[in-house]
Parts: sequence; C-alpha cells; structure tokens
Amino acid sequence: MTKKKKHSSALNEKQGVNAPATTNWHAAKKIQQQRKIRLDIANLAESILKGHHAALSRGITLIESTAPKHQSQAKELIEKCLPHANKSFRIGITGVPGVGKSTFIESFGTLLTQQGKKVAVLAVDPTSSLSKGSILGDKTRMEELVKNPNAFIRPSASGDSLGGVARKTREAIILCEAAGFDTLIIETVGVGQSEIAVHSMTDFFLLLKLAGAGDELQGIKRGIMEMADAIVINKADGENVKAARLAKTEFNRALHLYPQKESEWTPKTLTCSALQQEGIVEVWELLETYVSQTKDNGYFQKKRKEQNQYWLLQTIESRLKSQFYSDPKIKAELQVQQQLLSENKTTPFEAAETILKQYEL
Repeated sequence: MTKKKKHSSALNEKQGVNAPATTNWHAAKKIQQQRKIRLDIANLAESILKGHHAALSRGITLIESTAPKHQSQAKELIEKCLPHANKSFRIGITGVPGVGKSTFIESFGTLLTQQGKKVAVLAVDPTSSLSKGSILGDKTRMEELVKNPNAFIRPSASGDSLGGVARKTREAIILCEAAGFDTLIIETVGVGQSEIAVHSMTDFFLLLKLAGAGDELQGIKRGIMEMADAIVINKADGENVKAARLAKTEFNRALHLYPQKESEWTPKTLTCSALQQEGIVEVWELLETYVSQTKDNGYFQKKRKEQNQYWLLQTIESRLKSQFYSDPKIKAELQVQQQLLSENKTTPFEAAETILKQYEL
C-alpha cells in the first residue's frame, strides 16, 4: 500500500508573541485613535497644501461630515488652509438636466489643463427625496478629465440644501484653492434656486442652454438673465447648428433689454459643441476678457467681499437652525405638535408658535 503524498501549503500560521495580561486594550485603542486624529489634521493640511488629491478628497469628506466630533476637526483644517485660499477664478455653471454640463466641463477643463492651469470641479448631484441617495456619476461622465493629473473632480450629494448646492461647497472651495487649483468650476443640479446659490459663491456665472428644446422662453426669464454673465448654447452641431444660431440671436436681443450690470460687463451669447470640442476656446477667451475688465474697474474684488458678507449670514442661519433642531426641548415639543397636527387639533402656525416659545425659555 502506497502512502499518499502530503501536499505542502503556502499558508502557514506562525505563533505570535503573547500579549501581557495587564494590557488594557480599550484604553490602548482609544489613545491610538486620539493620536491618529491629532496627527491627521496637521498632516492632512500639509498634504493638501502640497496638492495631493487623496488628501484633498479626505479633507472635503471631513468638512461634509455632520458628525459633531468631525466639525471641530473640520474647523481646524479650514483655519490652516484659509491663508492659502482666495487665489483662484471661480466659475459657476448651471443649466437644465440634459443640457450637457458634464460634457462641456470635460472639454472646457481639458482645454484649461492644456494651457497649464490646475482645474478643480465641484459637481453637485441631486439627492433623492425618497431614498436619500445620490448617483455621484460625474466622474463616470468625465472619463478623460478624471485621469488628468492637473484636474480634480469631486462629486457631492446636494442633500437637503436649497437649490441643489452642497451644504459645504463654500468650504470645499477653500480647500481646493489651498491645494493650488487656480480655476474652480462649480456645477449644479440646475433646478430650483441653484442659480442664486452658485451666483453667491462664484466670480463668473455661465448659463448653458439648448436650442430647439423650448428653452428659449426659459432663458428670457428676468431672474436668470440678470444673473448670467454669459449664455452658451450647447450641442450646436449637426442639424442643430441653424437652430443654435437663431437661439443666439434671440438671447442677445433679450440681453440688451436689461440695464447695464454693476460690473459694467455686457453679457454675451455664444454657441459651442462640447462633444465636438468646437467653440470652447471662444468661451474661455470671453471669460478671460471678463476677468481683465472686472479687475481693472475693481468689481472683481468688490464682489468677493460681498460674497464673504453673504456667507457670514448664511453660516449664522445654518448654525442657528442646527442648534434649534438639536435642542432636547424642541425635539420633544416637535413630536407633540406633529401628533396634534395629524389629529387636526392644531394648525401649523399655532404649532410653530408653541415650539418657538419653548426655544425662548
């Protein structure tokens, strides 16, 4: 009878060193975590200032966190990065879904990186009101730009923020500027009040439009037109070229009906095909003209100061709202009033008054 050959395995378990019985693993782990946290903020800020993309992503994740323990760390990180910020050109891009924002940004961003610029894209994805989830698919749509070493793309969920702009987009701008990105593109959902939010945090507001899709009337609405520094009609290729030219004429006529902007800048309408990469150079040249003109007349710096004032008030409102809803008395009274409201024993106005009185006590 032949013996079976014993197969040796590459997987071997070696006996380790026994831990001393006196070790308090819970305390040791806690100390290790505290050391890691302390080191992380200092090292994280240093890595961001060196332009490391992974560190920048981690920093933005930290400031987007709603956990109380992360908020103090985020504050420290912002303070370290703030002296190195405010040295970029901030461009807001919005438009209705399907207008081709991601394709335009990829072509536009690629052009800028070819000119030696460092481009950061903060793309805000809509959050489902039912599942509370977001697709965050902008990196998938910008296949070439995401591989560019001089570009950084960060998709964020809009959450419950009004207008589809992520709650911490303003702070993310500071981190990107500290990381050395000289051109920032903020892409929004393009619905609701997103235009107002974008306009309040950018230097140039670009409105993307479609021709022949019933979008011309939407573009002539006063609120949108007054905020736009330029209108770009995308997808001006193939059979759409003629319709795009007609739309350009209509938009230019509408723009001349409005009084001159405080910046003394006259908004213009251009056509482009982001897919074919046509007209992108002309768009950038227009933006360069805007920067030159507004810096010469002092409006560029004036608008930056106004934005800081606006975000001061927005931050106060956000903090007060957070404190209000986290107050134990408010939480308890809110449940009571919601129950009474569902039983038709009170009105929304009376319920709100009762809850607010609890906060005043």
